[in-house]
Amino acid sequence: MAAPPDRVTFREVFGVAEFRALWFGELLSIAGDQLARVALSILVYSSTGSATLTGLTYALTFAPSLLGGIFLTGLADRFPRRTVMVTVDLLRAGLILLVAVPALPFWLVCVLVGAVSLLNPPFKAAQLALLPQILEGDRFVVGMGVRTMTVQTAQLLGFAGGGALLLALDPHVALALDAATFLLSATFVRFGVRSRPAAANAEKRKSFFATIGTGGRVAFASPALRALVLFTWLMGLLPVYEGIAAPYVAAAGGGAGLVGLLLAADPVGSVIGTFVFTRWVPADVRPKLIAPLSALCGVPMLVGFAQPDPWVSFVLFVLSGAFGSVALLQATASLTLAVPDENRAQTMGLSNTGLTTMLGVSPLLGGALTDFVGPQTTVGIFGVAGLILTVPLALAWRRSRTAAADSGHDWESQRAEHA
Repeated sequence: MAAPPDRVTFREVFGVAEFRALWFGELLSIAGDQLARVALSILVYSSTGSATLTGLTYALTFAPSLLGGIFLTGLADRFPRRTVMVTVDLLRAGLILLVAVPALPFWLVCVLVGAVSLLNPPFKAAQLALLPQILEGDRFVVGMGVRTMTVQTAQLLGFAGGGALLLALDPHVALALDAATFLLSATFVRFGVRSRPAAANAEKRKSFFATIGTGGRVAFASPALRALVLFTWLMGLLPVYEGIAAPYVAAAGGGAGLVGLLLAADPVGSVIGTFVFTRWVPADVRPKLIAPLSALCGVPMLVGFAQPDPWVSFVLFVLSGAFGSVALLQATASLTLAVPDENRAQTMGLSNTGLTTMLGVSPLLGGALTDFVGPQTTVGIFGVAGLILTVPLALAWRRSRTAAADSGHDWESQRAEHA
């Protein structure tokens, strides 16, 4: 079934050379990162024999990014975004190469891994802020959809392939390969993306510390922007089933092999939902669907109250992942287009930091609740919470769009002024 002729296709998006360079560099980095996470887990556990220290090291591949999201994403507004991306890639390559050195003290491994995580947010903020300038009009949303599918697929292949590859490779070699992916990414960005000046020019640029709170002020400056940010955070809170997959399967009487199946449900749903949404939903309809899709994300989770078996749960979680990923995609795209270019990276850094935080809070809350009511019921409770939390956001989002329509001004069209 082909897309209607008036819709942007994947072929058109990949026809933009700059997007191809960004996309391929990101694909390499994600696959390398997943391989490195598996390698680090094996390396630390084999050298320390401690599951706690292994878990700590794995957490360090994510946790410091919260600080990077708060303090460093503004760099992508203050300096040319291509320069920020290339610099971060080179720094990450150097840090990972140091981690690959045999016989490093454990504390030094932690410091180096944490530093890599700290640098991830400014790269992502620069990339996200740059995309609307590379992909104009509806190409931007379709390009974001391509990225979503790529990230989910690369993560699945990275974990699965990483485990298989490490049967033949020494973990130190796998880490060196990860460093190589960063070098390749830097090469693609440097020579595939044209140079652009910094978004915040000398007149608009504030001091470094003054810009830290700018993202929050911009993101919460209007009910519409505030609703979009909170929609993205809500979509990070709902997929609790990923964090409690092991007790969920155990409570349903399934084997350990089904844990991986449940963990794959959300990425599979994300790829399917994003493909359908970007290919066949009209561009002018997509922003209107953010609230309904957010609510639909929680609906399949309500079946948790009926204590479904793992196979039924897999189908439900695929549906939930599809709706949630598409809602997150459109909320992020609409937010990106609506904020001023000189503050775009800082604002999107705040949005992504909140999303990352919710992805960490969700399994923490879900695990604690599971101890009292069981995993299936916990999923049902999160579904109810998602529906309740969606209502005020949906009302705020609808009022904002109605007010914009009544005034004859579509606030999303600000993109032309800010890009």
